[in-house]
Amino acid sequence: MLTYNDLKTGTIFTLDGEPYEVLEFEFLRMQQRKPVAKTKIKNLINGKILERNFHQNETFEEAEIEKEAVKYLYNHREQYWFSRTVKTGRGSPQNGAAARFFLTEELVGPAGKFFKPNTEVTVLKFNEKIIQVSGPIKADLKVKEAPPGIKGDTAQGGTKTVMLETGAKIAAPLFINAGDVIRVNTETGQYVERIEKSKE
Repeated sequence: MLTYNDLKTGTIFTLDGEPYEVLEFEFLRMQQRKPVAKTKIKNLINGKILERNFHQNETFEEAEIEKEAVKYLYNHREQYWFSRTVKTGRGSPQNGAAARFFLTEELVGPAGKFFKPNTEVTVLKFNEKIIQVSGPIKADLKVKEAPPGIKGDTAQGGTKTVMLETGAKIAAPLFINAGDVIRVNTETGQYVERIEKSKE
């Protein structure tokens, strides 16, 4: 059992049967009153963020969150397909059709647009149910399509929309061309830097 003193940033606990992660924690002592834990918490199932105060007489269950590494395969019609490693009788890991499963685009979230086939991602499970998918924070992706930069715009440091190999579209600097490899922050969907210039 957790007390309100244990609700530090990063703690995952159960509230009303659902897992929440503490994003912010502040201890308030009010005159003549009992101390209060002022928190900002995130529901790990639907992503909603709440501000909530907890009192010293409240206790909480620690949420049992299980992490599992799985491989992203492809997406088709808003379904993201993954495979988990299945151990065969001889103990050697083998990817079989039985190990495949899909998650909805809504559950995978915006970062899914930057997953390349065979990327290893982590799924979080609560009560045997997958509630969240987290991939690498930064991904190096090839630019599939980029409109030509307009001369004279480089001084202002403008941007243009480019399409990546995964089909995602992001804003990138004008000097980025098709064939370049760029690094993208998958959480914000923003361009970070150019890794490799096109050889074309």
